[in-house]
Amino acid sequence: MDTVTLKSEHTFAAIVEAASEIAATQGIGKLSLGEVAKRLNMSKSGVFSRVGSLEALQNAVLDEFDRRFSAAVFSPAMSLPRGLPRLDAIVEAWIKRTCSVSQASSCLYVAGSFEYDDVADPLRERLQDGVKRMRAALRRTILQAIEEGHLRSDTDPEQLVFEIYSIIVGAMHDTRFLHDTQTKERLRNAYARLVSTCRSFHYRG
Repeated sequence: MDTVTLKSEHTFAAIVEAASEIAATQGIGKLSLGEVAKRLNMSKSGVFSRVGSLEALQNAVLDEFDRRFSAAVFSPAMSLPRGLPRLDAIVEAWIKRTCSVSQASSCLYVAGSFEYDDVADPLRERLQDGVKRMRAALRRTILQAIEEGHLRSDTDPEQLVFEIYSIIVGAMHDTRFLHDTQTKERLRNAYARLVSTCRSFHYRG
């Protein structure tokens, strides 16, 4: 890789990082090329020449969020056995991320869903796709837990996905808006109670 290409890639990465910080603190809808340029001491045209458009930058920010979220929540659990051990690990990692006060752990999809809930915009579709992918990964893990006999065969995977995702979103609200220091334990207790209603009587894990 030549020096010019490497420098260009580093600049693009710096742009996405600065844009991610803005999106995490102000919302992805508040992102602007001018603000990114100001933070990086670049010209607005210099930022534009590297990202192409505001929409492209927003998508790049969401792509980077997806990568980091997967690395923190989903990927580590893949080393564990299929079924409930993997589901528990995913949810525990999600709980830790959700209940962190760090702006880096804020969820662009949850915040974006309120920003774009009734707005006809291509970014709304991208946000919807991201949420659906998260929930689909959760659903696959739940189905594996049913197949492994860890959860009862009559478990409704869609209902369990809905309930797990709902308590996580509620915990984000209580952590970031109410600043409730008990949220992490409340969330763990809520998840444990949910799983206990679906757990197979034959599973001893």
